[in-house]
Amino acid sequence: MIMHATRTPLATYLKHRQALIHRALDTVLPPAGEAPSVIHEAMRYSVLGDGKRIRPILTLAAAEAVGGALEEAMPAACAVELVHAYSLIHDDLPAMDDDDLRRGRPSCHKQFGEAIGILAGDALLTLSFAILSARRRRPAVWIAVARELARGAGTFGMVGGQVMDIQGVGRTPDRQAMDYILTHKTGALITAAVRMGGLAGGASRAALAKLTRYGECVGLVFQLVDDLLDRDGVVPVWGEAPTRRKAQTLTGEATQAVASLGRRAEPLARLAEFLLTRAA
Repeated sequence: MIMHATRTPLATYLKHRQALIHRALDTVLPPAGEAPSVIHEAMRYSVLGDGKRIRPILTLAAAEAVGGALEEAMPAACAVELVHAYSLIHDDLPAMDDDDLRRGRPSCHKQFGEAIGILAGDALLTLSFAILSARRRRPAVWIAVARELARGAGTFGMVGGQVMDIQGVGRTPDRQAMDYILTHKTGALITAAVRMGGLAGGASRAALAKLTRYGECVGLVFQLVDDLLDRDGVVPVWGEAPTRRKAQTLTGEATQAVASLGRRAEPLARLAEFLLTRAA
């Protein structure tokens, strides 16, 4: 069932999509009792807790924007959420951000130990590509989807951005380094999520280009809003007002990028506004 954001309050649209994604994730994750049970428990603990599911929702919305079926795009949505969950597990480790809590409860390594935390992240990353490689219909499309995920998550995407961020600890990054962190640490996986949905939905080359621009814009907005909420990142360098104006401009560009896709892309426009105005 397609729920257009113009007909349905956005909160209802998000809740509906979150429920669909949660059920799909519950299905693709190994059962908690299957040996070795501790790793499967850790994987499910990290994925099935509270989460906004922004990336997979964008994947589904992008697929529907180009006329694709929600069910056909769901494996891509699950894969990108598993990669996001793996990244959060590893971000929380003592060697990284050293966070004891994630979404109001103990982070994975605090609940299961550091070794299992590392392995749970590894297992989720591996599972994401297993899901994509299992697609029998339109294999060339799913190879392209997997390639998008690999690029968005790897050293030319999220991992590369994280490396630059780590190397910048203790010093003010220059503009080039800041731009790299902004577009890679968070933005690359969000752009990949949108492109994955477009590919799964059968986007034409022209439509995929529009979705790509949309993804690039909302990915930057997501990181800028994070920085505004935390008052770090670009905010000490650019200032709060310029950062907010940049996020607003990018949101307008994102909406404009998909406007020509018509009514089916309205949820993407609403999601762009939501990412700009979110409070957490």
